[in-house]
Amino acid sequence: MASSFTHQGITRDHHELGFSTRSIHLGNGTDAETGAIRRPITLANAYALPDDPSDINWSSSDTNLYTRNGHPNQRYLEAKIANLEGSEDAVVLASGVAALSATFTTVLNRGDHAIFSDTTYIAAYRLLEQILPEKYGIETSIVDSSDPGNVAAQIRPNTRLIHIETPANPTLKVSDIAAIAKLTHQAGHEILLSVDNTFNTPFNVRPLDLGADIVIESLTKYINGHGDALGGSIATRKELTEQIRFTAQVNYGGIISPFNAWLINRGSVTLPLRMRQHNASAQAIAEHLQAHPAVRFVAYPGLPSHPHHQVAASQLSRPDSGFGGVLSFGLRTDHAGHNRFVNKLNIVTSAVSLGHDESLIVFLGEDDERQHLYPEVFHQGFLRFAVGLEDTEDLINDLDQAIEDADI
Repeated sequence: MASSFTHQGITRDHHELGFSTRSIHLGNGTDAETGAIRRPITLANAYALPDDPSDINWSSSDTNLYTRNGHPNQRYLEAKIANLEGSEDAVVLASGVAALSATFTTVLNRGDHAIFSDTTYIAAYRLLEQILPEKYGIETSIVDSSDPGNVAAQIRPNTRLIHIETPANPTLKVSDIAAIAKLTHQAGHEILLSVDNTFNTPFNVRPLDLGADIVIESLTKYINGHGDALGGSIATRKELTEQIRFTAQVNYGGIISPFNAWLINRGSVTLPLRMRQHNASAQAIAEHLQAHPAVRFVAYPGLPSHPHHQVAASQLSRPDSGFGGVLSFGLRTDHAGHNRFVNKLNIVTSAVSLGHDESLIVFLGEDDERQHLYPEVFHQGFLRFAVGLEDTEDLINDLDQAIEDADI
C-alpha cells in the first residue's frame, strides 16, 4: 500500500517524486470507510452540521457545508494540480472559461488596466476585448505578446494584469514567459502575469518556474485526456486562491461537479504517458506536412522553421518534454478544397476541442472574427489539428489519402 508520503508527492526522506509518480498518487489515497484504494465520488450536495452551527462561516470553502462552497473530489484534484504546477495552491472550477473569468474578475477592478495576447481562446478574447471594458470599466490593450517589447510598450501606472496564452490558439505563436515576467517585476508596481498553459500542460512547461504568477489550464483538454468532462484550474499563491474561491466559486457559483472532478483526476494519472505520445506524433506529422507539396504552411513550435522555436525550446520543463499535440496548417486549395479534405478523412474526426485520445480537426475559414489579428498566412483559411493517440503512421496515411482523394 502506498504510504502517506507518496500521496503527498515525496519519499520518506522528503525528496520529491517524479512527475509520473506524482500524477498517479497525488489526489489519491485510501478511503477511510471502505478501505478502497481509490477516492470515491462524493455526490452529496450538503453535509451534516455540528451540534452547534451558530459560529460557522457559511461562505467558507475549508469545511464540507454545501457543495457549491467546495467538496472532497474538488479538493483531491486541487492538491494534484498545485503539486504538478509547482504552486502554493490551486482552485478547480467548472470549465476553463470559468477559470479565465474567475482570474480576471478577481484580480481586476474598475479603472484597472490589463494587457493580453492578440491570439487567445475566443472566450478570453471576448472577456478582455468586449465584456470587461464595456460592462465593468476595465481598460485593456491587445498586443502581439510574442515580442516582449510590445508588452513593455503598453504598461501603464494602472496596469494590474498581463495575460498571455502560449502557444496561442490557433496560430501557435509562442510568448517568452520569462522575459514578460521580468517586465512585470521591473514595473515599479504590482502587475500579475497569468499564463494560459492549456496547450502545454505542466508536463511540457511550468510557467511558475519561469516567473509567472498565475497558471490557468483548461482541464477539459489534456489533463483530463478522454473528452468526457469539463473543468478548469488556477494555480497560484494561496492568498489569491482564497479570493477566487470566495468570488467565483461561492458567490458566482462556478463550482466543478464532483463527478467531473473525479473523472479529471482519474484521467490525469496517464498525463505523462499521453503527452509523450501527443508530442512525438505531432512532431512527426508537422515534419511530414511541411515537406508535402500540397501543404501551404505548417505552424508548430517544434519545427526549427517556426519563428519562435528557440523560445519554445528554452521553456521546456524536463528532458522528455515536447512541443504539444496541436498544429495548424493550410493546404494549397480554396475554401471548398479544405472542406473536401476534411470530409475524406477516415480516422481523424472533424470536431472542436483538443487533448482527446482521438485526433480532432477543425477547418477555420476566412471569416473568423479575429482574422485580422492572425499572421497573413492564416487569412486564406486553415486547419487546426489536435493530434490524438492513434499510431503516428496511421494518422500520416490518413492525411495523405485525404489530400489525394480531395484532388489537392
